Amino acid sequence: MEKRAIRTPFFVVNPKAYLYGEKALELARCADRLAEQYDLDVFFTGQLVDLPALKRETKHLIITAQHMDGLRPGAGMGHVLPEALVEAGVQATFLNHAEHAMPFAKLAQAMARADELGILTIVCADTVEEARALAMLHPDIMVCEPTSLIGTGKVSGGDYMAATNEAVKSVSPHTLVLQAAGISTGEDVIRAIRSGADGTGGTSGIVAKPDPCAALEEMLTALHQIKEEGK
Repeated sequence: MEKRAIRTPFFVVNPKAYLYGEKALELARCADRLAEQYDLDVFFTGQLVDLPALKRETKHLIITAQHMDGLRPGAGMGHVLPEALVEAGVQATFLNHAEHAMPFAKLAQAMARADELGILTIVCADTVEEARALAMLHPDIMVCEPTSLIGTGKVSGGDYMAATNEAVKSVSPHTLVLQAAGISTGEDVIRAIRSGADGTGGTSGIVAKPDPCAALEEMLTALHQIKEEGK
């Protein structure tokens, strides 16, 4: 199966383990409506048990696993089987997030399996050096965010964004770069894209707000604005 082509700028809604079940579906329905309204590619991650429902209840989102292993059908108790994700309608997966780091060999194995099955790979890196090294594996998307800033509401500095963007593109020009640390407002979204990133996204900047749907709408409105400016 061929991987889905991604239009830029794109956005990732990543509720992690903050939302699950009906609350996750509620935000997904909001994201689905906004993705259609603004004609944007929007990734939406979910708990493994919620992924089939997220796929069934939305039409415009790129349903994304928060992790995947590189095994094949057979033995592998407790691991996330790539074929099962495809069966559930998943089109992308995060790999090597700071909260679920992977040894290099395991990461490479999982990426190879994703390539076999047409699953987009969203690989996370912390430092400029790590971003450059992991870009050698040619992920579809590289998430560049300092581990120290995850969940803090503090946005990566402009120098970090520019350096990681350049590090990834210099090694793997076709890899899309996502700058996501601390994104919590429309202004943060604009700043990230103007740094040269292909996409951005958020977690606590969305789910920790009194009205997550309104927070997401502010961000996607800003993303749509900068997309229109670039036409």
